[in-house]
Amino acid sequence: MKILVINAGSSSLKYQLIDMTDESTVAKGLCERIGIDGRFTHKAHGKVFQKDVAMADHTAAFEQVKEALTSGEGKVIDNLSDVTAIGHRAVMGGSKYDRSVRITEDVIQTIRDYASLAPLHNPAGIKGMEAAAATFGKDIPQVAVFDTAFHQTMPEVAYLWGLPYEYYEKYGIRRYGFHGTSHRFVSARCCELLGKPDGKGTRIITCHLGNGSSIAAIKDGKVIDTTMGLTPLDGFLMGTRSGAIDPSAVTFIMEKEGLTPEQMDAVMNKKSGMLGVSGVSSDDRDIAAAMEEGNPRAQLAWDMRSYQILKYIGGYVAALGGLDAIVFTAGIGENQDKLRAELLEKLAYLGVKLDAEANRVHGEEAEISTADSAVRAFVIPTNEELVIARDTKALI
Repeated sequence: MKILVINAGSSSLKYQLIDMTDESTVAKGLCERIGIDGRFTHKAHGKVFQKDVAMADHTAAFEQVKEALTSGEGKVIDNLSDVTAIGHRAVMGGSKYDRSVRITEDVIQTIRDYASLAPLHNPAGIKGMEAAAATFGKDIPQVAVFDTAFHQTMPEVAYLWGLPYEYYEKYGIRRYGFHGTSHRFVSARCCELLGKPDGKGTRIITCHLGNGSSIAAIKDGKVIDTTMGLTPLDGFLMGTRSGAIDPSAVTFIMEKEGLTPEQMDAVMNKKSGMLGVSGVSSDDRDIAAAMEEGNPRAQLAWDMRSYQILKYIGGYVAALGGLDAIVFTAGIGENQDKLRAELLEKLAYLGVKLDAEANRVHGEEAEISTADSAVRAFVIPTNEELVIARDTKALI
């Protein structure tokens, strides 16, 4: 059984073909700048194939994927019928979906209904689903795997805010959480490493640290709280996102600068975070390099992020009633050993002891705490595509 995993953006389409007999990746690639000038990358047989090609829309992008999978040097299947099903990353499923589902017209309509809460992602996801049906045929099973689903075990005390309750009833204003597929994968793996694969009796904090970042508190295998909220803007300092700020600061800046809601949204989502504070870059590697050169604002951005992460971890330890393990994942979490070391050293009061040698790992699974550590710490590379493929297989 081969399953095609799709992650569609507004002008991009990532794909990965997975053979479920051994869960190996057969091929993967990326369609970039859809509707602009077009760049296509396909990886198979240990080789990388690239070309500039115009792709007017997502259906045109799927045609490139079809051609790459079935012909030329990068061929991995004889025809499209070799693909059993397609699994899609779907960002916002609201409170309606607490698990993955087969895609139907009703499901697509619900995703469309939630588009106002994820304007960059939900419409793009629908484009991917519809384009896949146009290319592979309407009979191929398709599955939606929601970023928000894993977080739907949060209790009301965690997901509601102190706003008039009617806004929750009328508009669904609440904490939903994101990166759920990643938190689900690494927390499940952590439970296995703890010798408790069913998750029962475990208290875990998972740190998905990348350009977009979130932390989740997971008890008995279920999320009880997470940092991202109604949108992926909430939480702590990210690449270009501000994270949580005083809501009055938003209205104050809008009034002083004469900004519309859309313009203020762009400030908080695209001009803030590590970029906004440092004035250097949103890329963690650039920030680290600027710090080495003595840039004080780069250092400030780094220190602010670390401080905020520590506050969330401390709060979640209290919410969990203790802690068994901390997990680091995603681009920064898996590769930035300096940040991991700094955080764990400041969390020594919990009983976690850093193994400095083990912590040198980059992009590989490892336990980075010592054998006598009361709280264990792990680096676990995330694999959201595999979660999507597994859910797709289970549902079909």
